[in-house]
Amino acid sequence: MSLLDNRTISVQPREKGMGAKIEKAIRESDLGLNPASMGDLIRVPMPPMSEERRKEMTKLVRSEGENAKIAIRNLRRDANEHVKKLVKDKEASEDDQKRAEADVQKVTDKHIAEVDQLVAAKEQEIMAV
Repeated sequence: MSLLDNRTISVQPREKGMGAKIEKAIRESDLGLNPASMGDLIRVPMPPMSEERRKEMTKLVRSEGENAKIAIRNLRRDANEHVKKLVKDKEASEDDQKRAEADVQKVTDKHIAEVDQLVAAKEQEIMAV
């Protein structure tokens, strides 16, 4: 299975006699797809998304973006705890701790802003007709 373009899936069965069965199974599925055979290759054009489906996809994108930001914040917490442990074990000074925490915060802010940009760009892409 591969993509021919952004709206067409191609399926090439490994066994010669399976093409007709695969095409029939796709056609009879409740997905609303209409496959077309071209020899051993089956082309499955994907219908455009409805407005409702686009909204569902944007919600999914926002959710995944929020999960990414949570993961970034968890990494920030772990890094700060590691720095505090170094200070507690007398391997770093409190000034080093403050500098490290500020650096970690800058990196965290940078990556959260990047996730926000990616989410906004993907939402625009999905909602474009």
